[in-house]
Amino acid sequence: MEANIFLQLALLFGLTVSIAFIMRLLRQPLMIAYIISGMIAGPLFLHTVEGSSATFDTLAQFGVVFLLFLVGLSLNVSHIRHIGKAAVITALAQVIFTSTSGFFILRALGFEVSSAAYLGIAITFSSTIIIVKLLSDKKDTESVYGRHVLGIMVVQDIVAVLIMLFLTTNGSDIPLLEMLGTIALRAFAIVGFIIVLSKYLIPKILDHVASSAEFLFIFTLAWCFGIASLMKWAGFSLEIGAIIAGISLGSSPYQSEISSRIKPLRDFFIVLFFIILGSEMGVSHIGALLVPGLIVSAFILFGNPFILYYSFRMLKFTRRNSFLAGVTAAQVSEFGFILIFTGVSLGHLHGNELPLFTIVALTTIFVSSYAITYNEQLYKFVRPMLDMFGRDKSQQKENKSEIYDVWVVGYHRIGWKICETLTREKKTFAVIDFNPKAIAKLKHRGIPAFFGDVADVEFLESVQLEKAKIIIMTIPEADDQLTLIKHVRMKSESVHIVGNLYHNNSLEDLYQAGANYVMMPHLLGGQWMSEVLQQHPWTKKTFVDLKKEQREEMKLRFTLADE
Repeated sequence: MEANIFLQLALLFGLTVSIAFIMRLLRQPLMIAYIISGMIAGPLFLHTVEGSSATFDTLAQFGVVFLLFLVGLSLNVSHIRHIGKAAVITALAQVIFTSTSGFFILRALGFEVSSAAYLGIAITFSSTIIIVKLLSDKKDTESVYGRHVLGIMVVQDIVAVLIMLFLTTNGSDIPLLEMLGTIALRAFAIVGFIIVLSKYLIPKILDHVASSAEFLFIFTLAWCFGIASLMKWAGFSLEIGAIIAGISLGSSPYQSEISSRIKPLRDFFIVLFFIILGSEMGVSHIGALLVPGLIVSAFILFGNPFILYYSFRMLKFTRRNSFLAGVTAAQVSEFGFILIFTGVSLGHLHGNELPLFTIVALTTIFVSSYAITYNEQLYKFVRPMLDMFGRDKSQQKENKSEIYDVWVVGYHRIGWKICETLTREKKTFAVIDFNPKAIAKLKHRGIPAFFGDVADVEFLESVQLEKAKIIIMTIPEADDQLTLIKHVRMKSESVHIVGNLYHNNSLEDLYQAGANYVMMPHLLGGQWMSEVLQQHPWTKKTFVDLKKEQREEMKLRFTLADE
């Protein structure tokens, strides 16, 4: 009978929720729950995944693509230029150290040369997916150590591609150098094509499609899958293609909105990825390999942090950033399974390599998940020992998000006048708007502007509204304002929030949610007219002057807001 994929998904997620609830009570990383769920649903008990393994593998691959697309989206060209040299040096140092040392350790444990060579290379690579997921959860992808670790992962992925090319072309009719030349030519052509599109065509397309959230979402999916597929055709992995697709959109003013639309998809599919990862970890015949597996795991958990810490210190990184980067990379990658499967298919491996690697993967992933989650606490624990070597003379500046005194939500009708006042008062402020034309105008004038929907909590997470002194909303929708107010009030009670309503139906709702004041244009208009009647004579000249002042204001508005 054909497997019911919906029933299987229901069972998987039901099991995952149960285990995740226990992990949450124990204050453990949720990733552990996902992997345990996969192991239970796979080889240990239920065998739920096996009936539709190809379908689940495909769904899991979506999670990988979305996750790394968002990584690329958060990077920009200046970051890449800055981290490039350090990432290459540290990545190559780690690859050489881990593979060489791992080979001799495995030989000492009694493994044959071919087995030790494959396993030595397999344990070299850290898991891009696990690192990115945990760094994203901690919001550390933009930190100094986070950016450099992600750079190391990109270099490792390129090395992994070259190793797979060597293995698959060895003994074939196509020489390795010819294959590498073809791939390099394709890669340069595709990357050049992407750069030209990103610089000249994509910004114009985005200006048109961004007027519709749905249209922007569809375009983003098409671009992500298209670029990933092109890089796959060129001989690289989908992961590298997804990162490049994200980088190409990273400088767009719509970056925050794109990211917020993709994150829910990423979260759904990446959970499946870790469930599938757990289900594929074979657990048979591991008794005799438990001790060697734990020895190799200990080498990864301590050896990788040591070589990365030392490499970063040689490059004048601070002790803190060097330590955090080293701890983050202390696990093996899913690439190791692919490499071992390749070795078996080529006839190079015949024994217990896969069960051994499974032990290493389970151990290092579990331990490193805790190490990454609590890396700051670990650093505080070892800092007294590091301080014995003297004061840390290296200094690095963290890239921190800009903090503004004022956020203006909505520019077109009321917001432009508020922005002019803030400019004259020399206050730091930024604008949020969902109109691409308004964003373009603000960018042209040098005013910080963010394209996004304030009804989207994912977008609100990307901007630090709670650090402002005052938030002024000029948008008319009460529901959107309630979402923003509740989000901010969960993080701060000190920021002043001003709302805006054209009728009083939701007035009390906004005040109960935490608004300090709610503008009502018809009341303000009536108040203004009352002041005119009280302070000015009722003469023709009074109203001629008011009309002239109004026309000047409208000219200013159209000049600043609508051109």
